[in-house]
Amino acid sequence: MTPREAEKIILADGWQLQEIQGSHHQYTHPTKPGKVTIPFHTKPKDLSKRTLNSILKQAGLK
Repeated sequence: MTPREAEKIILADGWQLQEIQGSHHQYTHPTKPGKVTIPFHTKPKDLSKRTLNSILKQAGLK
C-alpha cells in the first residue's frame, strides 16, 4: 500500500490533515485522541508492513 492509499483510508475515517513536517503528514481526529503520522518520503514505493500496521493502530483501525 502506498502512502497515498493509506491517506485515503485515514481521511475516510474522519482524520484531518493537521500539519506537514518535511515529508511526514500528521493527522488529527475530532473525537479520537492522538495523531496519525504518514511518511511520504517513500513515494511511490509501498509502505512496509510494520509502518502500515503502526499507522492503522495510531488511527484505531486495527
